[in-house]
Amino acid sequence: MSIPQSGGGPIEDFSQLAEYMASGCKPKADWRIGSEHEKFGWLTDTRAPLPYAGERSISAVFAGLADRFGWTPVSEGGNVIGLTRNGANVSLEPGGQFELSGAPLTTLHEIAAELQNHLDEVRAIADPLGIKFMGIGAAPEWSHAEMPVMPKGRYRLMTDYMGRVGTHGTQMMYRTSTVQVNLDFASEEDMVQKLRVAIALQPVATALFASSPFFDGKLNGHKSWRSRIWRGLDNTRTGMLPWAFQDGMGFQAYVDWVLDVPMYFVYRDGKYINALGQSFRDFLRGELPALPGEKPTLSDWADHMTTVFPEARVKKYIEMRGADCGDAPHINALSAFWVGLMYDQSALDAAWDLVKGLDAETREALRVQASEKALQGEANNVKLLDLARAAVGLSHAGLAARGLGEEAFLAPLVHSLKSGTTQADRWLRDYHGAWGASLTPIYEAASL
Repeated sequence: MSIPQSGGGPIEDFSQLAEYMASGCKPKADWRIGSEHEKFGWLTDTRAPLPYAGERSISAVFAGLADRFGWTPVSEGGNVIGLTRNGANVSLEPGGQFELSGAPLTTLHEIAAELQNHLDEVRAIADPLGIKFMGIGAAPEWSHAEMPVMPKGRYRLMTDYMGRVGTHGTQMMYRTSTVQVNLDFASEEDMVQKLRVAIALQPVATALFASSPFFDGKLNGHKSWRSRIWRGLDNTRTGMLPWAFQDGMGFQAYVDWVLDVPMYFVYRDGKYINALGQSFRDFLRGELPALPGEKPTLSDWADHMTTVFPEARVKKYIEMRGADCGDAPHINALSAFWVGLMYDQSALDAAWDLVKGLDAETREALRVQASEKALQGEANNVKLLDLARAAVGLSHAGLAARGLGEEAFLAPLVHSLKSGTTQADRWLRDYHGAWGASLTPIYEAASL
């Protein structure tokens, strides 16, 4: 989840909304890679979720990272809710999922080094406290009532709203973890091509990175329960954006969609003001019930853009959002997969050729199949395993064209394609075999 945005001053003209997105356009030489991942903290003696406060807690880990490694605390309402350092930040998801949002970096080697350094620092603080963190798409055993609640105003508002507009919203907030990569675009045309490829291939990412076959202490019938949750959340702000494949797609079309998504809040003077279900279009006219007579700033617009959750999201860059979190090699592999496809034009063109014939029905059906069956899914005669093999092959070629020796980061995906199995499949095998239908071993098996 995002922290308050700094987008700019008053919105005086409607065109500023699309211009805000367009300001992210960069020449290829300036393109960067931003990796983000969430992980669950747990207490090694009880396997309970990590609380926010206390001697063994998120607050204790925050304090240790700040004191020992020079992170700067970020506070809200007197509580430390995050850390910043050198362009990176550590933040909290609603249920205490510990998120690293990395600095914008140039190569996958730098991305991998950043992840390793982060995990080393976290272990240095957490291990003596009897705390570990696990990379897995959904909490395997913890109930909603067991999850800690983070002291963030944004989440209090969202929790109430999620309970009214869908069936799985609070599960997403409190009991799932993801990994994503954020990538740049050069122009509006480049953004459109990348977004279309990203959306069409998110089911492949969901399949390759599936790691959430357990929930509420039992099998859930899916390889990626996290992905299933997103299909029962809030259809006004999630999904595969079928309109993005229509003629006329561009910055303004994306703006028009976001404007029609109901608001959550307005951030003022360190506080979140309830604007649940209200209209940003009314806000532009000075008619927002939450702030009558007041018009929005670009920072308000940037905040509102963080409250839409499609499978691939555009801000001043594109976020790839379809994958469960997993182990460290898989976290790096997600960045590698998308960089290979997106940052070499030949690979991007070939990826578009691969998916441009898929219609909206097939794309959505593949999304469902990916959550249920991962690489064994199939829809309208399109097999996810075949599509994944083609996509990973194109990514490998794109990385090779970069000439930086980054292809090795695809190794976990190559292994999955050879075996036809994912992290979820391998954990299910162990659950039915060596684990004796117990989920106790999953904590160590998934630990980072």
